[in-house]
Amino acid sequence: MGGVALARPLYFWLGTLATVAGVVLHLPMYLHSAEMGYRLAGMPMDLPMTIGMVLIVAGLVVTAWGLVPPGAFTARPAAEVRVRALDDQKMRPAHIGLVVVMSVAVVIDAMKPITLGFVSPGMVAEYGLKSPLNPGGDVPVALLPLFGLTGTVLGSLLWGWLGDKIGRKPSILYAGVLFIGTAICGVMPSFEGNLAMCLAMGLGAGGMLPIAFSLLAETIPPRHKGWVMVLIGGNLAIAYLLASFLSATLAPEYSWRVLWLVGLPTGVFLILLNRFIPESPRFLLAHGRDAEAHAIMARYGAALTSGSGVERVQDEHEGGYSRLFRAPFTGLTVAVVILGLSIGLVTYGFQLWIPSNLRSLGLDQSAADRALADSTLLGLPLIFISAAMYGLWSAKKTIVVLSALVGAALVVLSFSGETLAQDRTWLYLLLAGPIVGTAAIAAVLAAYSSEIYPTRVRSRGSGLSAGVGKFGGVAVTGVLVAGAAAPSIGMTALLGAVPLVLAVIAVLVFGVEPAKGPAGAPAGTAAAQA
Repeated sequence: MGGVALARPLYFWLGTLATVAGVVLHLPMYLHSAEMGYRLAGMPMDLPMTIGMVLIVAGLVVTAWGLVPPGAFTARPAAEVRVRALDDQKMRPAHIGLVVVMSVAVVIDAMKPITLGFVSPGMVAEYGLKSPLNPGGDVPVALLPLFGLTGTVLGSLLWGWLGDKIGRKPSILYAGVLFIGTAICGVMPSFEGNLAMCLAMGLGAGGMLPIAFSLLAETIPPRHKGWVMVLIGGNLAIAYLLASFLSATLAPEYSWRVLWLVGLPTGVFLILLNRFIPESPRFLLAHGRDAEAHAIMARYGAALTSGSGVERVQDEHEGGYSRLFRAPFTGLTVAVVILGLSIGLVTYGFQLWIPSNLRSLGLDQSAADRALADSTLLGLPLIFISAAMYGLWSAKKTIVVLSALVGAALVVLSFSGETLAQDRTWLYLLLAGPIVGTAAIAAVLAAYSSEIYPTRVRSRGSGLSAGVGKFGGVAVTGVLVAGAAAPSIGMTALLGAVPLVLAVIAVLVFGVEPAKGPAGAPAGTAAAQA
């Protein structure tokens, strides 16, 4: 696969086949429920489902054994090896191919948590859960995103560790198998079963974007890396478009459950896609696989940063994350934190509940989902515009412009969202901002935070920007689980608008422009002062 051999191919494929077979054994119960509108709530698990569950668990264990290379946990740490793309390299066909493939992988990955918002209305109706559509319910449907988001937080930590231990490709492969296994969420009779599968799904989805950016950092020429990262991160909007399209076209006929079952074909496709994804040269060198590493570096125009190929990262852990809040980074970090929190609040506050809130405004399921698909399609060019603005104009100004546009749209929605169902044109335009604009801001922030800090604290800076976004999501879903309020469209819009306005002010005051030095390394204000 892509010139990099699996550790134990036979075990990997046997485990994958067992997992696929386990999911397939769940399908008869789903198909037999067609006469009941695919309602499975309260039904006992039959024998094929029980056998399928055993096969999935066994398959995941065997697959993991097939992917872990011998000596993976005793080899020299990959952090000791430094690899980067050469500054004077042009974008080669290999680079373009990698961008396309990683974009598809990110879309498949991002569809999993995005689907939470689209399955919620159907789950509320089937399980009688508490939501904007059913304020009198007992168990809050917000538990579903809370479990999923918790899974992504844990997955970010797990996959970051696995990526260094077993490699980037095996980590992505295992995420694909996990996506296949958790497709049975669409056949779970109980809400509790859905929560467990949602947590497992989050574990698989949490680490894809960091792994993708790690590969890009070693293969994409530095002068192109910023806009490429924005473009790939912006595929979250395409994932939203596909999720809303599938919900509009399939869910009315096959129920909300089919949106989870698509994890089977997309997981298989993600596994097949790995054929075209290179392993990290940094990982290969750290594990003594020099020939494979040099072949990949030659293909992508990358090189070692020293003649020996190994250098220690000095001062990498001095002060922990607290170092980011001390001079000269204090103001800059405050801006990053506020912006990250605002992204989390919009994504898991406004975006997550907008399918339910549109139905509360009188739109049926198909009309609501198509409205979201059309709005996303309308705003999709913003991703490409954002990438061009970041690469050709100004990173700081791109953040300010995007945040201001999304903040303005949310302010309008917070005061007039309840009446916009009668004016579809304005509704579509205003929804495009929070849906596509937030994806663009998240992508820009990921690239920006990886460039504005000096090398010795850059990993912490990138981790902080990603972590606070998820913390914002945990906070807002925690409030909803506690039953503080039913998340109306006006409330969720205002909840995202306020921090975005504050983020604009913070970036204007404290933000720096990540100018590029001769070696392609960031030379922004904070980095220069450090």
